[in-house]
Amino acid sequence: MDAILNQLAHLTGMLRLDLLAGLGLATVLGGLIGLEREASGKPAGLRTNILICVGATLITDLSMSLSGLFHEGDVRADPGRLAAQIVSGIGFLGAGTIIQARGTVSGLTSAATLWVVAGIGIAVGTRHQVEAIGTTALVLAVLVPLGFIERRLSHWRRSRIIRVTVLRRPDAMADLRALVTSSGLSIRKETVIVEDECLMASLQLRGNAACYLRCRDTLVNCAEVRMMELR
Repeated sequence: MDAILNQLAHLTGMLRLDLLAGLGLATVLGGLIGLEREASGKPAGLRTNILICVGATLITDLSMSLSGLFHEGDVRADPGRLAAQIVSGIGFLGAGTIIQARGTVSGLTSAATLWVVAGIGIAVGTRHQVEAIGTTALVLAVLVPLGFIERRLSHWRRSRIIRVTVLRRPDAMADLRALVTSSGLSIRKETVIVEDECLMASLQLRGNAACYLRCRDTLVNCAEVRMMELR
């Protein structure tokens, strides 16, 4: 009986069932967050979040294993050296999800989600499964219920400032006002600075989130708009 148990323990060590279980857990946790991102139509969806979580788990496990192979006396390798590169390396992927167009920025939530998913993978790789599961639940709570509340609140009418640089011509401001008001926004105040070839206009607007999105898309696609910033 003892021989059988020893063989099973040896086989378990060879197959690294603990690592396989961790990778499976990382797939589930990353997939849950990825499903929400996929349902929201975000660029970093199901497969991206799963791969990041699984990769972070594997690299963290390898980092801990390699640190035990290279040691001399009381001096041991740092088990977090390889895993620490995940935190900085994930920034490159996060930057790829951030889109900047003429002063407007989108994708920050997706980038932050990728960063947290990598942290969940690190937690699984260091055998902190409870922390990983709890963090996944908190992330989903932030993305789903709070996302719904945020969308509801954004429908309220509020004031914002838009700064636009357009080509200078006689009817430039009249056309700009027409584009803005056609989106459903009202202009409360405006300031215009005249330069050699351009007009720099700062408009205080009022409207709901849908109107601001329509206005932003309209101005971004306007050939005469050189710069647009919505605050």
